[in-house]
Amino acid sequence: MIDGANLEVFDTNELLIKSAADRFILSANSAVASWGRFSVALSGGSTPRALYELLAAERNASRVNWANVHIYWGDERCVPPDDAESNYRMTREALLDRIKIPAANVHRMRGEDSPPVAAAAYEQELREAFGTSTGPSRGSPGTRFDLVLLGLGADGHTASLFPHMRAVHEQTHWAMAEHVEAVKMWRLTLTPAILNDAGEVLFLVSGSNKAAILRRVLYGERNPDELPAQAIEPGSARLHWMIDEAAAADLHAH
Repeated sequence: MIDGANLEVFDTNELLIKSAADRFILSANSAVASWGRFSVALSGGSTPRALYELLAAERNASRVNWANVHIYWGDERCVPPDDAESNYRMTREALLDRIKIPAANVHRMRGEDSPPVAAAAYEQELREAFGTSTGPSRGSPGTRFDLVLLGLGADGHTASLFPHMRAVHEQTHWAMAEHVEAVKMWRLTLTPAILNDAGEVLFLVSGSNKAAILRRVLYGERNPDELPAQAIEPGSARLHWMIDEAAAADLHAH
């Protein structure tokens, strides 16, 4: 399923995070220099949190023109923004409170609102930002995400695209709300309809508990219904996997 050139394995999680931070900064500076803004969709989870904390460190934060960075999220739990489960809260504590970024540049999913209403509002906000009132993303620089950060769940989900859920196959709506029985809660998620048009999609995967599912997603039979991460197919040149040695443990036999 994957071109080996788009898979990087790092000896440690620390090296993975450092390289991801460098890649984020390079992508941000390139986009700002080219079309004046950098639009990024962030992920929740422990690995991204470490990345955000590193980006907030002075030596890295000073390398980004945050005034031209627009931050979105790939998914959110349907909870208030101050809830411990909120992806927004995690990002705010790890990054946003520690950098100088205009409040208007932070575009959170409103997890406290009615889930369908929140999803429709987020799609509308994205369409206005990217200048596409209806239909698919234009898929051209400045009218799409420059970078999307994603993780990988032990069940093969990414963002809040869970196995056997409608959003996995969505090609019209950019954002959806679904009740995910596996986690007993409503989730908001971006869909493949917009994720696959991103300029770059970066999966960050770490830990030995992800080794088995990573092998299935990368080298197993294609079945996005069972393994939603396989629905993320922006094109080989724009899809990158950055993983640590522990997560790569089951790949060496391939």
